[in-house]
Amino acid sequence: MFDYLIIGAGFAGSVIAERIANVLNEKVLIIEKRNHIGGNCYDYKDKNGILIHKYGPHLFHTDYKEIFDYLSNFTDWHIYHHRVLAFIDGKKVPIPFNLNTLYMVFPEILARRIEEKLLNRYSYNSKVLILELKKEEDEDLKLLANYIYEKVFLNYTAKQWGLKPEDIEPEVTGRVPIYISRDDRYFTDRYQAVPVEGYAKIFERMLNHPNIKLMLNTDFKEVMEIDLENKKIYFLGQEFKGKVIFTGMIDEFFEYKFGALPYRSLDLKLETVEKDYFQEAAVVNYPNDCDFTRITEFKHIHPVESKKTVILKEYPKAYQTGKDIPYYPMFKEESKELYNKYRELSNGFENLILAGRLADYRYYDMDDIVKIALEVFEEGLR
Repeated sequence: MFDYLIIGAGFAGSVIAERIANVLNEKVLIIEKRNHIGGNCYDYKDKNGILIHKYGPHLFHTDYKEIFDYLSNFTDWHIYHHRVLAFIDGKKVPIPFNLNTLYMVFPEILARRIEEKLLNRYSYNSKVLILELKKEEDEDLKLLANYIYEKVFLNYTAKQWGLKPEDIEPEVTGRVPIYISRDDRYFTDRYQAVPVEGYAKIFERMLNHPNIKLMLNTDFKEVMEIDLENKKIYFLGQEFKGKVIFTGMIDEFFEYKFGALPYRSLDLKLETVEKDYFQEAAVVNYPNDCDFTRITEFKHIHPVESKKTVILKEYPKAYQTGKDIPYYPMFKEESKELYNKYRELSNGFENLILAGRLADYRYYDMDDIVKIALEVFEEGLR
């Protein structure tokens, strides 16, 4: 009945399915474990009419015109420039750290002196890595680098990854930049927007094709068998000769043959607040205070008339296989080696294609996933 099987109805699986259906005019079945399409980008309106991002905030931004144009086939956009504050020493200040932040956390005389040295050393509107600033001989620039490292990133990263601050490699947070600019936007991409009706509507339109069938609430293991020895894939008891595009966890697909890959997960706590707005920006980070890492207020992203507002607190936690959502791959040397074993094993399957965040064991922005999915279709399926 089907020429293609796709496991996972997030951006990777949905984009590939849409291309197969519309360009190749062939039949595709999408198997999805959850009761909805859209993966972690899924959103919905609550009883107050507020659009909620169920799995945490998703803000679309890209420099790829072709990706923005492609997605524009399925949605209209609201221009949206994301701004983030961080609660530091009792103040909410803009991040990424920029010249505005500088004057909010340091005395004016010191801030002016540091700004002058930054502008003498680096060009305006440039980004400078903390690691680079730490290497400067100037004491003021070193002071700035150490302040940003310790106050903004160190403890946030420790909470996010479940590590003690002393166990975090300086290179991890050292790659975070300071903006030599007064631009408070979190992203600087050419295209920054959110879909007018939300992300779920994009997926509904993308998959609304007679060649596409959906099987929700279904773990792929319920309908598929993977013969690791003979490198064959069976669907409903019969060998499947078409292409299989897998966008889920690569270690799960191969039955954890070499062991489970490590991830970090989140506990997400939604709260309805009886006021127009709860905070000054869509997202406020709490690097040094509280057990949660950040609070998102969705009305800043999708404005709506309501006397109530909804906030989301994120509590990072260890990932338990089969119980939690795998949000973030753990980028350790041993996990990369383990992933490479699974990737090598996948090469023995002639009709298997791996694509997406979990299959590639990488953290992708939305535009990157769409770009990869389109490349997979053009290079591997067309």
